[in-house]
Amino acid sequence: MIREEITQRLVEAGAVAIFRTRQRHPLQPAAEALAQGGITAFEVTLTTPGALEAIAHLADVFMPDILIGAGSVVTADQVSSVASAGASFVVSPVARPEIIRAAHDRGLPVMPGVFTPTEADAAQALGADLLKVFPAGFLGPKYISALRAPMPHLRLVPTGGVRPDNAHIWMRAGATAVGIGSALADERTILNGDLATLTARARTLMLNIDKGKQQERKP
Repeated sequence: MIREEITQRLVEAGAVAIFRTRQRHPLQPAAEALAQGGITAFEVTLTTPGALEAIAHLADVFMPDILIGAGSVVTADQVSSVASAGASFVVSPVARPEIIRAAHDRGLPVMPGVFTPTEADAAQALGADLLKVFPAGFLGPKYISALRAPMPHLRLVPTGGVRPDNAHIWMRAGATAVGIGSALADERTILNGDLATLTARARTLMLNIDKGKQQERKP
């Protein structure tokens, strides 16, 4: 897949499920449970023990039907590592030009982190494919609307503060997609193997994302 196709698939997915754990856990069962609920894009953060191995395994199991990306990428060298592991997109908490260039050199879309209008505009000018608004929970959905009012071309992916039961509010505010971590797949639920809960949360999330998309389209 080319970069533009992957980006479009992320937009269509509506949500990126984020795996961030403090201990090494097998992630395939949790990913399968979330996929049953409609999730089609996953991010494994590099702060997760064994992240590169997890990315490689999940990519081998799920791609190309489900996208596997890498998060918490903060250097160009890490971009090379996650690309070699099989990641199909890159997410960073910061908007460093070298990260964006490294991802594009590998043919991968990149979602750098931004917080202010100036940061969003600068990252967009550098060629960011999507913009991770982080930490969005401190700002709330109204900030997404406010940010897009003068810059409607921005494709914003709020992360932090998004829950399965409030995703429609973020989408209605103009989010292109959402990033969601512990509110969807917390470490305790993964460790306990409560797959039914993960699937139920994913279904609630996707229903609300679809609801929010429909509401956002209304005049």
